[in-house]
Amino acid sequence: MRLLATWLINALALLALPYLMHSVSIDSFATALLVAVVLGFVNTVLRPILLLLTLPVTVVSLGLFVLVLNGLLFWMVATMFTGFHVAGFWSAVLAAMLYSVISWALSTLILKD
Repeated sequence: MRLLATWLINALALLALPYLMHSVSIDSFATALLVAVVLGFVNTVLRPILLLLTLPVTVVSLGLFVLVLNGLLFWMVATMFTGFHVAGFWSAVLAAMLYSVISWALSTLILKD
């Protein structure tokens, strides 16, 4: 049940992004649900592998490269769907940061342990 709630929270966070950034658009709630699933899969499977491979660059940049990596993964997922658009790389970096903050805030408000 918690997994379903987290999935819905992430979809709601995706739906909030176009109201905060004009460079991000999402067409429907169904698209947001699909994008939330793919983002969850990418962040669970692909992100740890890429973090390990780019560890030297991350250490040299004092961890700032993680923001770039998150933006690249967010942008990659946006290219997979026709109903989800991100204007460019730096928009994807900012959108990824906003997405994580919004989903964290919603999950702490809704999923109190």
